Amino acid sequence: MNENVREQKAALRRRVRNELKRFSPSDRLAASTQACSRLQQEQIWREAQIVLLYAPLSSELDVEALLRDALATGKTLTLPRFDPESQCYVACQVLDLTEDLRPGRFGIVEPRANCLEVPLKRLDFILAPGVAFTLDGRRLGRGKGFYDRLLSFVRGIKCGSAFDEQIVDDIPAEPHDICLDYILTPTRWRRACQSAVKK
Repeated sequence: MNENVREQKAALRRRVRNELKRFSPSDRLAASTQACSRLQQEQIWREAQIVLLYAPLSSELDVEALLRDALATGKTLTLPRFDPESQCYVACQVLDLTEDLRPGRFGIVEPRANCLEVPLKRLDFILAPGVAFTLDGRRLGRGKGFYDRLLSFVRGIKCGSAFDEQIVDDIPAEPHDICLDYILTPTRWRRACQSAVKK
C-alpha cells in the first residue's frame, strides 16, 4: 500500500511540474501578485503577528510582496532554515531581506546561522509551498517529509500557497501528512480543514 501511494504521489508530482513548465515569467509574476494581494486583504493575515513564509523556488508562487509587507507592518517575519543536527526545518527571524538570507543546504534561500530561532508553537500563521494541493487541505510536498514535520509542531493557522494549476482533485494520503487550514491561490482564499481557527 505504501509503495503504491509513493508511486501515485510521484506520478502526480510529474504531472503538476509539467503543467507549471508552461508558465512564462510574466504569467508567474501576474499570478503571484494577485495571490499576495488576495491574502493581504484577509483579516487572518492582518491580525497575524508572528508569521512563517518562504523564499520561493522558480516553480513556486512568489511571495516577496508578503515578505516586504510583513516587515513593513511590524510582524515578526520568519523563514525556514534547515538544521542539520535535528534534520528538521526551524523558523528563524528575518529583519533584512538582503542581509539575513543566503543559499541553504538544498539550494533554497534561508536565514543565516546568526538569525534568531523562533519556537514553532509561537507562530500565528504559516504559508507553506508545495507541489500540489486539494481544496480540502491536503498537500503534496517534494517527497522528503521535512515540511510535514515542521507543520506538525505549528499551532497557528497553516495555509497552502499555490498557483491554480497546482490544485488537484485528490492526493493519496499517508499517516504523516498534515492537513492545512486554508488554501491560497491567485483566484481563491479557501477554508479547508475543519480544524481551521475561526476568525
